[in-house]
Amino acid sequence: DILSELEKQVGPLEKQAEKAREFLKKKEELKKYDINMFLLETKRLSDQIQSIDGRLDTTRAELDEANSRYEDMKTEYESVEEQVDSIDASVEKAKSQLNETNMLKQQLENQIALLKEQIHSAHMNDEHYDQRAKTIDSEIAEREKQLTELVTEQESIQAELDEKGKLERLARAELIEVETRIATLTASVESNKKDIIELLNSRASTKAKIQRYDTMLEQIEVRKSQMNKQVIECESEAAKQEVHLETFQKELREISGQIIELTEESSTYEDKIKVVQDKLAGQNEQFRIGQTAYHREQSRLESLKNITERYDGYGNSIRKVMDNREKEKGLLGVVADIIKVDKDYEIAVETALGGSIQNIVTSDEDTAKRMIQFLKQNKYGRATFLPLTAIKANGGIYRQEALKEPGVVGTADKLVTTGEKFKGLAEYLLGRTLVVDHIDHGIAIARKYRQSIRIVTLEGELINPGGSMTGGAFRNSSNLLSRRREIEEFEKTVRQLKREIDELEAASDALRQERTGYYDKLEELKSRLQKAYVIQNTAKMNVDQAEARIRTARNSASGLKREADELDSQITDIIDNQESINVELDTSESLEKELTDKIEKEQKILEAEREEEGRKQKAAEEIHLSYAGLEQKYTFLLENTERIQEEIAKFQEELSELEASKGGTSREIEEKEEQIEDLKNTIINSKELFAEIQQEIERLKQEREELNRKHKVFLQKREELSRHMSELDKEIFRLESQKEGYEEASEKQMNYMWEEYEVTYNHALEIRDESLTDLARMKKQIQTLKGEIKGLGDVNVNAIEDYKILSERYEFLKNQHDDLVEAEATLVQIIEELDEAMRKQFREQFDLISGEFDHVFKELFGGGKGTLELMEDEDILEAGIRIIAQPPGKKLQNMMQLSGGEKALTAIALLFAIQNLKPSPFCLLDEIEAALDDSNVVRFAKYLHKLTKNTQFIVITHRRGTMTAADRLYGITMQEKGVSTMVSVSLLEEQLDK
Repeated sequence: DILSELEKQVGPLEKQAEKAREFLKKKEELKKYDINMFLLETKRLSDQIQSIDGRLDTTRAELDEANSRYEDMKTEYESVEEQVDSIDASVEKAKSQLNETNMLKQQLENQIALLKEQIHSAHMNDEHYDQRAKTIDSEIAEREKQLTELVTEQESIQAELDEKGKLERLARAELIEVETRIATLTASVESNKKDIIELLNSRASTKAKIQRYDTMLEQIEVRKSQMNKQVIECESEAAKQEVHLETFQKELREISGQIIELTEESSTYEDKIKVVQDKLAGQNEQFRIGQTAYHREQSRLESLKNITERYDGYGNSIRKVMDNREKEKGLLGVVADIIKVDKDYEIAVETALGGSIQNIVTSDEDTAKRMIQFLKQNKYGRATFLPLTAIKANGGIYRQEALKEPGVVGTADKLVTTGEKFKGLAEYLLGRTLVVDHIDHGIAIARKYRQSIRIVTLEGELINPGGSMTGGAFRNSSNLLSRRREIEEFEKTVRQLKREIDELEAASDALRQERTGYYDKLEELKSRLQKAYVIQNTAKMNVDQAEARIRTARNSASGLKREADELDSQITDIIDNQESINVELDTSESLEKELTDKIEKEQKILEAEREEEGRKQKAAEEIHLSYAGLEQKYTFLLENTERIQEEIAKFQEELSELEASKGGTSREIEEKEEQIEDLKNTIINSKELFAEIQQEIERLKQEREELNRKHKVFLQKREELSRHMSELDKEIFRLESQKEGYEEASEKQMNYMWEEYEVTYNHALEIRDESLTDLARMKKQIQTLKGEIKGLGDVNVNAIEDYKILSERYEFLKNQHDDLVEAEATLVQIIEELDEAMRKQFREQFDLISGEFDHVFKELFGGGKGTLELMEDEDILEAGIRIIAQPPGKKLQNMMQLSGGEKALTAIALLFAIQNLKPSPFCLLDEIEAALDDSNVVRFAKYLHKLTKNTQFIVITHRRGTMTAADRLYGITMQEKGVSTMVSVSLLEEQLDK
């Protein structure tokens, strides 16, 4: 069967292998064209990438150069900015110097005024000193006069002492009062003069502040004018950029909307492709499973058909006859081919048919006769033929009431289907066989009808008329009856699988076409999307630049406005400060006038008081002198003279001091007049410096105007360079996008070559064909090869190796089969020789055992006769043995007719006969003498002891006679549960009775 199966598989597999070789050949040719196409495409893409790299290098170099120029321009621009800042700082510094010079001039003028006032005060002090010197001179003269008159007035002084005393006290009090008033007025005048000096200094400082505030207001107004102009320019630029921004944002929104639409559409197609891919993968898996099932079922179908057509499982004679069915039209087939039966009844029907299932059905007796002659002539064996013209129905089961019994399915002929002309044949073969569900019902029915009905169960048990039963495990490997049904089922299954495979292949083709359409649409969308991204990036860049310009302009305008607000706040503060300062000036001038008027009044009062003081002092002195003279005129004339002289010296000393003080005041006046001249020269120099600073400021303003012009030119150039750099960035982005596209295409080619052929670029270079350079021709050839490969359909590439393995296995098994056939013949011959030798040896040994058995039998029984006879049979090895025994005093009879003890002793005699012919070294006997009486036990023991010369016996016994003959006894006792004790006794020297 295995060889037949392999023979059926070799042919189809050889075709599949040939188809696989053609497929591999075309696949290899396609690989060659694909590799060369891949190399050409890779070279083209590489050239494109190199070209783009060159353009990228050029553009990047140009961009680097532009960046360098931009940085240089930025450096130069920063230099100009630094120069402008430096000039602005210089202008501010010059203006500050101008203000300081102006303030210095005011301070110098104030110092000159103060010095003049101090000189005026010094001149006033000189007049006071002159007046005091005159007074002192007068006093000295008066004292001298008094000194002269002392002598003449001594007599009249005493009378006048009391009156003079009163007058002196009154004069002294009045003098003190006048001096106090003078001191108070002098302190008030000096204090008011100091206040006037402080007011003058403060007013000079305040006027300098007013001048400085005026300068600051002028500068602020200029700055505000510039800032207002700059704010207008910034707002104009912001408005202009907002218009551009709105345009750019509109472009960005439009292109972003397009990108979203394209992305969504791309995602839709990607989802569709994924769905199609999943469907295609599922269908491919179903196709693979279906194709595998189809090939498996097709192979089984072909195998079953071949088995059926070759009539495998039938006898050799059947196969030889059926080989002539094309020549002999009267050969209608075997019974298994003609009868059809449901699967549930196959076992029962096949059992009912038995060997008839292989009977050959012919149309008539002549056909059967010719086939019998054919078998005879060729010695092919025997066969049973069923000529339809001779076969007659047997009338069915004769006990129809049995059909109503429990468990009856029906008669077997009713459970099969045949052609109309074969109905009689079916009834002939199966009409008298009753089918039941299981054996219990079958037995019951057989008993009821006295084993007169042929009964078969669904599981294959058979009850024959007469009561014999056949059953057990049903092993029908040939399965002859079910072959046709299985072929039809396989054909139906194969047709269904083929239809499903075709439907799956058609659906897969439709899905592939649908996927190709989706891929094409997706590639188109990706191309559009890539272009849209480029436009979007450009739009984003424009929007960012516009927003940056707007922020810059608005920030600049906001900063300028904040600065303008701060300047307005400064102007308000300055004006408030000016008003406050003007109020202070008015207050200071009023206060100065008040103080001047007060000083003039106080000086007039002071002059009057000083005159009064002189008078009072003079009167008091006169009274004092008069009183002193009168008092000491007589007693102390000399002392008064000394005192007067001392007073005169004192006045002279005071006069000297006044002279000295007058000289110091003159030097001070001269020094202050020199300081005034110096201050006037400094004022003249400051005026010259003021003019020089103003000239320097004008020069710096001119330089700043020139730098502003350069600054504007730089801004224009920088804007142009920035636009150029933006264009270069866009070009680099575009070139990099192109390069990325080419690199992706190249990588896609690389991945295809690796996934399809596991070939790298270097490997492809090694196996390239230099003659293949025509790209169009190669594309056409590739399409042709792909079409041819597709035309081959499903290819089992493993068929080549499978065919090789299968053919090798087939040859191997065939050789083994031949060897087995040869070995079988040899083994049959050996077995025959062995059988012959065994028969001869068996006969010889049987005769020896029979003679020895008679000898032992006589010794054990004490006479009689024992014989062994072979029962009649064709083969001596399969013949039975009959034991004939004739104990003493009895007739010759079969062993089975002896008593129990005689049977046992006869069996022992046979055992000892065999032992005598071929003694064994060791023998174990287990109570074989239990059925013997005591006298026979003694004879048994005696004979057993005789055999111990050649054999060692261990005897398990409960008989005393056997124990007596033993050499050693072993007894096993169990005194406690689970505890055994062994006792041994040696009887070689002493008998047990002793």
